[in-house]
Amino acid sequence: MLGLFIVLSACSSNTFDDLQPIVEDPMEEEPVEEFVTYQDVKFVFDNTCTACHSNPPTNGAPVPFSNYIEVRNGIINNGILDRVSRSEGDGDLMPLGGPRLPQSTIDLLNQWNDDGLLEN
Repeated sequence: MLGLFIVLSACSSNTFDDLQPIVEDPMEEEPVEEFVTYQDVKFVFDNTCTACHSNPPTNGAPVPFSNYIEVRNGIINNGILDRVSRSEGDGDLMPLGGPRLPQSTIDLLNQWNDDGLLEN
């Protein structure tokens, strides 16, 4: 009997007409879209690229990647995203001699590029 009472008391007689429109709080801020910036990808270049792409470059590297401007220019002018995205064993894969960067790191670099190569 108690079970029947619980089931029946859980039912309501509300109809579609009883629904109230959702009113957004005007004080609530719009969500801020997060963009990937140089500060988010700097670790990749510091830990992976500057062994050769230092200032001055060594081991035949054509350009340094020691600061934001140099890295941004490398993305724009030197096809770095293409080079890091190549398959293991491809002679043009960067970093030179491999191993290939993790896909999550390559995705982060691509997102930085898609977001406009922002500095910070």
